[in-house]
Amino acid sequence: MKTTFAVLTATSVLALATATASAETWDMPMAYSASNFHSANGAEFARCVTLGTGGELEMVTHPGGSLFKGNEIKRAVQTGQVQIGERLLSAHQNEDALFGVDSIPFLATSFEDSIDLWDAAKPEFSQLLDSQNLHLLYSVPWPPQGLYFKREVDAVADMEGIKFRSYNTATARLAELTGMLPVQIEAAEISQAFATGVAESMISSGSTGYDRKVWESLTHFYEVDAWLPRNYVFANKQAWEGLDEATQNVVNGCASLAEYSGYWRSVQYTEFTLGELAANGMVVQPAGNGLKAELEEIGETMTAEWLESAGETGARIVDAFKASR
Repeated sequence: MKTTFAVLTATSVLALATATASAETWDMPMAYSASNFHSANGAEFARCVTLGTGGELEMVTHPGGSLFKGNEIKRAVQTGQVQIGERLLSAHQNEDALFGVDSIPFLATSFEDSIDLWDAAKPEFSQLLDSQNLHLLYSVPWPPQGLYFKREVDAVADMEGIKFRSYNTATARLAELTGMLPVQIEAAEISQAFATGVAESMISSGSTGYDRKVWESLTHFYEVDAWLPRNYVFANKQAWEGLDEATQNVVNGCASLAEYSGYWRSVQYTEFTLGELAANGMVVQPAGNGLKAELEEIGETMTAEWLESAGETGARIVDAFKASR
C-alpha cells in the first residue's frame, strides 16, 4: 500500500495548501446510503478538501442517490451537471470492457490481489476516463463478493429460475450461466426488491447485506470470494483543469488519504458485517467444494469472454497482474 508514502504525501500537500482566488462548491452525488463505508469515506474526503483549501473549495456529498440515482451519476459528471461523483466501476462495462476489470470472476479474490490488479489497470483506466471528459481521483474496493439466497444452495442446479439481482454486465452474465433470472436493481432499491419478491438472490459483499438488513428477506450467505468490485471517484475534466495547482494538490492529497483509509475500512468491515449477518439469523458459511468448483468453471468462461472483449488492453492488464503475484 506504500502506507508511509501515501500519508506523507497527503500531509505535505495539506500543509502547503493556499487559498484559491474565489470560493466554489462541488456537489458529489453518491449511490450508497450515508452509513455505507464508501459514503462515509467520501464524506471524510470532502471535509478534507474543504478544510485543506480553507473553504475556498467546498465539497458537499449527497449519498443514497439523493441528488442523482446511481445510473445517472457518471453522465451527470461528464456533462458538468455536477463537478464530482462516485460510482461502481463495473456499472458501465457496457460502454467499455475495461470498466469490468475488477469483476472478472476468481481472478483477484483477495484484498492484496485487488491492489495488484488495480495497479496494473489504473494507467489504462485513467486514459479511458480522460477520453470521456473525466479525471480519476481515487478508488476503493468492496469486500469480497458472496452469494445471497433465501434457501440452501448446494449446486448450480439449485439456482435454476431464481430471480437474481443484477447490477452490471458481469452479474447479468453470471445469472445467465447459472440459470438464474437477472433483474436490474440499484443499491438503493435492494431492500424493497427482496421484500416484494422482485429479487430472491444476489452476489454482493457482506457490507451491502448489512446496510440493507437483507436478513429480513434472505437466509443464506455463501462466501465464494468471487471478486472485489471497486467504487471510484472522478471529477469533470473541465472542472478539474479549472482548479489552480495548489487546490489540485490538496484534492490529490485528500484522495490519497481516502484511497488508503477506504481500503482499510473495507478490510475491517468484512469480518464485522459477516458477523452481523450471522448475528441476525443468517447462515454464513463458505460454499461447498462442489458448488465452488462449478462456479470456478463459470469464472473461467467469463474470464475468456472478458479478455476477448477487452482485446490487447485487457490482455496487457491481466498479464501485468499475474506477473506481479
